[in-house]
Amino acid sequence: MTAEQETAAPAGAGPALRRLAVPLGVLGSVAAAFAYVATVDPNEPGHYPTCPLLYFTGVYCPGCGGLRSAYAFAHGDLTTALGANAVAVVGYGLFAVLWVLWAVRAVRGRPPRIELGRAQLWAVGAVLALFTLVRNLPFGSWLHP
Repeated sequence: MTAEQETAAPAGAGPALRRLAVPLGVLGSVAAAFAYVATVDPNEPGHYPTCPLLYFTGVYCPGCGGLRSAYAFAHGDLTTALGANAVAVVGYGLFAVLWVLWAVRAVRGRPPRIELGRAQLWAVGAVLALFTLVRNLPFGSWLHP
């Protein structure tokens, strides 16, 4: 075997890397967004816009506290991240699992498949609605960002 053959990529490595381009691009974009939030503290006023729903109605939406949660998560403070927005932290974990499944399927040359039925979509909506309702009631103040 020649030196050129030893250093050449194994057969199929080029197409596998090409198939990983989109998942890696998405991961890079998410990592860049987390890096930005990690460097620009959302707890200091003036860096990010105020949530319009909270500003005009005083109601916490399911996303309120998401940036503070991402900031704490990026700094490894899971307790603070959960306190700022528990649903967002679950979303980070869900994104990680789905991304790994997507990347594995891409390497194998299979299209990504996530098939949620009506029941699953209604369940996600119900969880978000319940989270929003509870965090806006007096006994749910522990869910405030």
